[in-house]
Amino acid sequence: MATRIIRTYEDEILRKKCKPVGEINERIITLLDDMAETMYAANGVGLAAPQVGTLRRIVVIDVGNGLIELINPVILESSGIQQANEGCLSVPGKQGMVTRPDHVRVEALDRDGEKFIMEGDGLLARAFCHEIDHLDGILYTDLVEGELEDVEFDDGEDEETPEE
Repeated sequence: MATRIIRTYEDEILRKKCKPVGEINERIITLLDDMAETMYAANGVGLAAPQVGTLRRIVVIDVGNGLIELINPVILESSGIQQANEGCLSVPGKQGMVTRPDHVRVEALDRDGEKFIMEGDGLLARAFCHEIDHLDGILYTDLVEGELEDVEFDDGEDEETPEE
């Protein structure tokens, strides 16, 4: 495993639409492992493949309940509304208010190529939406209501402003 460089908002790769993964091979497995290591090293709760320079539909998320790997994820349904400050590893030091669904149901493949469905509420629903948006070239800054604000870091335990 290796920590990869996280692309920041100036990088045009973040605005491109990702291609579906056709075959899950060693390169994809290595990418999943590297993405997880990179996300944890950066104290994030989610990371999408374009954030490490790869235009494939792959996401890793951990909101505190263990690693979730999503290959070719699709949001099947969403409901409810939540509004919270959101941040992003690709937009360091900033946050902004974003409205997202409070409940999301996602279908994806796991690293073995098995299809599964997962549901998430609250922060997990937010992370699903945020990371899947990355796969379509959408940044949370496109959805911010009002102005982006500077993030003040204290002990790194601020759950209100996760860096996804």
